[in-house]
Amino acid sequence: MGNRLSKIYTRTGDAGTTGLGDGTRVAKDSARVAAYGTVDELNSVIGVVLACEMPADVRDVLIAVQHQLFDLGGELCIPGHSAIHDADVGRLEEVLDGFNADLPPLKDFILPGGGLAAAHCHVARTVCRRAEREVVTLSHHDAVRAEAIRYLNRLSDLLFVLCRVLARRSGQGEVLWQHQRRHA
Repeated sequence: MGNRLSKIYTRTGDAGTTGLGDGTRVAKDSARVAAYGTVDELNSVIGVVLACEMPADVRDVLIAVQHQLFDLGGELCIPGHSAIHDADVGRLEEVLDGFNADLPPLKDFILPGGGLAAAHCHVARTVCRRAEREVVTLSHHDAVRAEAIRYLNRLSDLLFVLCRVLARRSGQGEVLWQHQRRHA
């Protein structure tokens, strides 16, 4: 393990810059900081999902995802570093396919809801989509490995499927969009 933080504040960021993992200083509002900051936010939101009651198989998947998101944040924080690989994307696809196999086909759009865990998982899904957009924005300015973008894209799909699983297993069911509703 590298250096441990014994003092939390350093004052080095007081002028609006922060240090990347390679020691380079950049503005705190740079595309790179926005990208790994949003990945960190996603990891925190998944922590909120994990604070809810849920089945063990879903919990295990989300804990593994949290570790990979920490790796991804490191990759984005250290230019040129690689931590997410095709095998990680492949594992997400396998897990996604496994959970999706037991779900009925979608015939309607699903609204966020279906119980506390499912609702929080929907928030995680939307933050994941934002993280993906931030990483794509970064890729327009700086080198970003394609695996990072693919990972976030597949993770948002997995989170959507987990929303469905959590809503159904909670007994509350999915909240379907009523496109034929009448307006009062």
